[in-house]
Amino acid sequence: MKKVSLTIDGKKITASEGDNLLWTALDNGIYIPNLCAIREKAEPSASCRLCFVEVEGYDRPVTACTEPVREGMVVNTRGKEALRLVYTGFELIMASHPVDCAHCLANGNCELQKIASHLKIKLKTQRFSKILRELPVDDSHPEFVYDPNKCVLCGRCVWVCRQKEKAGLGFAHRGFDRVVAAFRDKPLGETECRDCADCVSVCPTGALSFKEGKGK
Repeated sequence: MKKVSLTIDGKKITASEGDNLLWTALDNGIYIPNLCAIREKAEPSASCRLCFVEVEGYDRPVTACTEPVREGMVVNTRGKEALRLVYTGFELIMASHPVDCAHCLANGNCELQKIASHLKIKLKTQRFSKILRELPVDDSHPEFVYDPNKCVLCGRCVWVCRQKEKAGLGFAHRGFDRVVAAFRDKPLGETECRDCADCVSVCPTGALSFKEGKGK
């Protein structure tokens, strides 16, 4: 694979031509906010809209997860227009997210906390009205709990589940009612989902969490 040189936030980097810009940055210690990105996924979904960056020569910000690396590329992850989009996207997510970090099992290992720290903004946004969904928590599975109120619909759990022969998770409903659910909205404890829990491992927010004493 041909090697190319590029610059991200003033840092000179060498990568393989065509590599994904998001992973190139992350692998070189440059953090770009993201929730839905999965390295092994061939086609990025770009659904979280948090990895916007500015590329010299482009007339508008682009999502880093969909941008291939090329020779001479100059990238700014802290550009004014890119950050405006990232701030708005993150605050919209948090407007429907219950913030109770002290009682969340993902506290200290939550991507939302990491993004807020990186952007230097609070998790409890004041910009948009708070609209919580107040959906029932599914604790029917013997190993883990699913709290749809903490779910940001990143799709990571759905993707890893579909790599298995007995995929149990998918998206259901539309708009504000959209959720991750088992087929026909069955409780997770009534599905064939057993002895894997990869979905829990990839969840960035604690929406899926192991029960006490469980987990790999």
